Amino acid sequence: MAAESTGGSVLIIGASRGLGHAMATEFLDRGWQVVGTVRGAGRTLLHELADENPGRVEIACLDITAPQQMAALHDRFASRRFDILFVNAGTANKHQDETIADVSTEEFVEVMVTNALGPMRVIEALQDLVTVTGLIGVMSSGQGSVGNNEKGGREIYRASKAALNQCMRSYAARHAGERRALLLMAPGWIRTDLGGPDARFSMEETVPDIVDVVIGKQGKPGLEYLDRFGEVVVW
Repeated sequence: MAAESTGGSVLIIGASRGLGHAMATEFLDRGWQVVGTVRGAGRTLLHELADENPGRVEIACLDITAPQQMAALHDRFASRRFDILFVNAGTANKHQDETIADVSTEEFVEVMVTNALGPMRVIEALQDLVTVTGLIGVMSSGQGSVGNNEKGGREIYRASKAALNQCMRSYAARHAGERRALLLMAPGWIRTDLGGPDARFSMEETVPDIVDVVIGKQGKPGLEYLDRFGEVVVW
């Protein structure tokens, strides 16, 4: 059953396609105002969503590896406040069976910057756009769990999400006592461009659950690492 919606406002970083676009659609269906970011000037699925819902979906450009764009985005929305900031943008190395011994330095840095440094820089840059009782969330992965890693595989991606989780724990420690809710979401293995065609779950199955957890976490200060059913994931 869907969590009750408040009809608030959400800023989704990385909403041009995949999970980000699906989350934008789900929030919209629940009566929320949506701002979503895309990279570059090309037309995306988010543009189609905006065309179909004039006045309720707004589009901004952001590459999370470009700090100057974060500053520009902040300036654009400086007078606005959002109930939720959710950072969805992420990537994986081209050959996901590569081990740490195989991956090039350049690709390792690219994945780490996109999956760990970039999202945290977005949060640092945009945090004051979130209401004091709002929520800041990031799309992590169950593969970021150190405790659950018993089979290995996808070493570079795992490492980047574990780094993201650790950075969010440090952020939470620095902001202890604040009323904002903080969330690391482990959505499960989903059939997206990143998850691949063999993934266990479809977006239609999972995205309503993900949005339920995000909305349900509102009003609960502090950081949690949760799966799409709201269950705690082992760090």
